[in-house]
Amino acid sequence: MASKKGSGSTRNNKDSAGRRLGVKKYGGTAVLAGNILVRQRGTKIRPGVNVLVGRDHTLYSSIDGVVNFRKKADRSYVDVLPLANCEAHCTEGHSAIA
Repeated sequence: MASKKGSGSTRNNKDSAGRRLGVKKYGGTAVLAGNILVRQRGTKIRPGVNVLVGRDHTLYSSIDGVVNFRKKADRSYVDVLPLANCEAHCTEGHSAIA
């Protein structure tokens, strides 16, 4: 007979690091062309004006401007408005692009 109890095997104990998904630039924020706006899996938020989609559904700015989120027909969109048009559309204060 064994004098020590045998140790059982463990299962389901693997884990992976978080993927750092989500909104990276919020509404009213000044951005440069190429800045990542949203990291996501699938098109939870869709591209709007002056926004492009990456291979992994990442949304990024195609111009320098100010981020604007909007909803239309139960869908979320993100736009980047040029700085010249921002005063008419933006409600929040923002810092100028350096």
